[in-house]
Amino acid sequence: MTTWVYLDETKRSGYVIAAASVTDPVAARRAVRSLILPGQRRVHMVRERQARKRQIIDAVCALAVTTTIYDAGHHHPSELAARAACLRALLADLKEGDTSLTIEQDDGLVRHDNRWLIEATRAAGQRDPLRYEHQRASAEPLLAIPDIAAWAWTKGGEWRRRVEPIIAAVRTV
Repeated sequence: MTTWVYLDETKRSGYVIAAASVTDPVAARRAVRSLILPGQRRVHMVRERQARKRQIIDAVCALAVTTTIYDAGHHHPSELAARAACLRALLADLKEGDTSLTIEQDDGLVRHDNRWLIEATRAAGQRDPLRYEHQRASAEPLLAIPDIAAWAWTKGGEWRRRVEPIIAAVRTV
């Protein structure tokens, strides 16, 4: 059985990567697409009104999704080092087997991600090759899920409480 994992980051409060595991990507993709308003290319929390943010979080929490937060905080020498630490922790957490990893594409980080993912896979002694790809959020609607989780988690307060139903774990790295 394939595990589908979608990654996004936020630098709002330190460096945080959210990794959302989706049980049924077809149904989840349909649900996320239904949240995209006319004129929007994707769901992105920064651009939404408060009431709409609540509606979006509630809809995502109704999906068969679990999310792990990888919090690198401010204790790494750079954002690149924080990202590498988050990706290493994620790979250590992934179960051996059929995993499909989709990372929100940042053109300046793709080369680094490729190197770190290869190194971390080898270090973890994983026998099965990791399938991963970088996608733009406008091309893969399910990248909205980790965006929503990371945004709400780092925002704190009401937003964190609202997203807690899909937060399976928080890892400090």
